[in-house]
Amino acid sequence: MKIEAFLFGGVALFFAVTAVGYGWWSHQEPAGTTALTVAFIMSTLVTFFLFIQYRRRGTRPEDHKDSEVHQRSGPLDFFPPSSIYPSLTAVGFAIAALGVIYGVWVFLIGIGLLAAGVFGFIFQFQERNG
Repeated sequence: MKIEAFLFGGVALFFAVTAVGYGWWSHQEPAGTTALTVAFIMSTLVTFFLFIQYRRRGTRPEDHKDSEVHQRSGPLDFFPPSSIYPSLTAVGFAIAALGVIYGVWVFLIGIGLLAAGVFGFIFQFQERNG
């Protein structure tokens, strides 16, 4: 994660220079200066996190030019072959969102479909072992 830390460090440096320059030339206009300062702080936080992760864990297989894909892959789990529940959940969410505009009765129908989709996701393969 060393490369990612340096990349976000560059982003943080860009936002710091931009915030100082914008604050200087805009005669202390507060909204833009604050937005750029917050962007600097957030990118610095990501830089700090990535650097700490690199210090704790060291290099990864992705950091080496001669690494193979299988060096990073972990154990694979069960993936369902087909399911109706993703579509049901999406339709339920869309109808619930429309219900915010058109009325409570449409919202309740959407929540019912959404709940059916979520419960289907949870309990679809409960009998499966392992």
